[in-house]
Amino acid sequence: MIVEVGENELPAAAAIHAASWKASHRAFCKADFIERHTPETQALYLRQEMERGKKVYMLIEERPVGIVSIIDSLIENLYVLPDEQRRGYGAKLLQFALQKCADTPMLWILDNNARAYRLYTKYGFVKTGVFHRLSPEIAEIEMKRRGEEDAGSTVL
Repeated sequence: MIVEVGENELPAAAAIHAASWKASHRAFCKADFIERHTPETQALYLRQEMERGKKVYMLIEERPVGIVSIIDSLIENLYVLPDEQRRGYGAKLLQFALQKCADTPMLWILDNNARAYRLYTKYGFVKTGVFHRLSPEIAEIEMKRRGEEDAGSTVL
């Protein structure tokens, strides 16, 4: 079941965000920076995102396992608990998010996140060529979902 996150669900969503973010960033961020991403700090972050108009959703199986946020056609914060990955939950959240997008779905991924890249390309996303360098070692890359008219394209 996928539910919209409100104040009651926020602690569980923040715990998912904190644990997943730490696991995905541990290899290239400094330990003190990683440790600042606690459930409490991520609850503040998610609350601010919701106040800015983003809808945050949480996937609950036997327990809360993942989150995703959407504003207009921008998909963000797709995180699945590390011990729940590779069970199709990321795909389930992505498919849900695609249905909520107002127009052509788009998202940003870190250039070193091969697993996310494989998931998104499986669902028709392609690199647009737009990126933001975050540090000398890492950048975030924009991806958009290819439309039916672009079915044969590899880059928008």
